[in-house]
Amino acid sequence: MKIFAKLKQFFYKNILRKKYYRTGHCLGCGRCCKQIYVRHAKNVVQTEDEFKKLQLLHPFYTYLNVTGKDEIGLIFECKQLDPETNKCKIHKKRPGICRRYPQEAIFMMGGELADNCGYKFTPVESFDEVFNNIKKKSRIKNHRQLD
Repeated sequence: MKIFAKLKQFFYKNILRKKYYRTGHCLGCGRCCKQIYVRHAKNVVQTEDEFKKLQLLHPFYTYLNVTGKDEIGLIFECKQLDPETNKCKIHKKRPGICRRYPQEAIFMMGGELADNCGYKFTPVESFDEVFNNIKKKSRIKNHRQLD
């Protein structure tokens, strides 16, 4: 691996504490604004009462409508998405959560990117690198136990 790639990997993994590289760009399809999970205090919002309390805390939540519920939690849709154009009505003034989309926390919550999304996530460490590191640590641990 080239030195720049190794430095980038070290920075993402150890400094930023990221598990994925985010690449790509928004295609403007609007699908990410139609199935939203809201996480608060490390949990996905489960009830409408809980959501009503959040709406009092932050104006972003007033942009959302509850559209359903599944095994993960409540599902929301953004009111600022124009249904005809699939464009954000407040794009220049959109909240930070929208500006930072997508974040790898999506996967930690059990979510995923919409089909045909222009963004992609690739692991910072390949499967082989993770596997080899585990094997190496196991060998060191076993060697120490023998001493």
